[in-house]
Amino acid sequence: MDFATVYDCEFLTAPGAPTRFWCGPHDPDPLCIQIGAVRLGLTAPFAVSEPVGWFVEPRDRDGAIAAVDPLVTRLCGIDDALLAREGIALVDALGHLSEFARDGLLLAWGKDDLLGLAPSLFVQGLTCPIPPARFRNATALLIAAGESAETVHGLRSNTICDHYGLKAPGPAHDARADAAGVATALSHLLQTGRLRPADITGLAPARG
Repeated sequence: MDFATVYDCEFLTAPGAPTRFWCGPHDPDPLCIQIGAVRLGLTAPFAVSEPVGWFVEPRDRDGAIAAVDPLVTRLCGIDDALLAREGIALVDALGHLSEFARDGLLLAWGKDDLLGLAPSLFVQGLTCPIPPARFRNATALLIAAGESAETVHGLRSNTICDHYGLKAPGPAHDARADAAGVATALSHLLQTGRLRPADITGLAPARG
């Protein structure tokens, strides 16, 4: 395949919830509310596609749609009205993501599959329709490009473009823009020879 897919997730949070690992008495489950994705070409000029994305209904353990904390609205621009109007079922969003990726590799900055998708699947009693082996952590690619682990630990999907002096493709905490930002940085590393296409394709699961 001549491209890899970079995706990103946004999920529910509340003030202080990350420092409590979402374990506070009033913290929401970290349910997915948005998935964004782009294609990163693996042949020169290593182009990044226009982003696509889907808003996701954050259904809780009782099957109800969970409320969005004002913090999420400030960070992501997502509120209850938007999700009621445009949100779709998580399995449908994952189906669209898989189709967009053409059943290929799915890269995220970190482990959005575990932090943004797995909680939603768990509380709904669902099995992920995408094989887990297709999800990979893009941070390993910066190590392959020569960055130190200390540097990588300090970066986020919405800060990686700044690190390389690149223009961010959109606002932070929008899953589409954050996915595009990671892909833009990876494209830069490919263009400058610090990263090879084989470094990316080598992350893909073996086909039996």
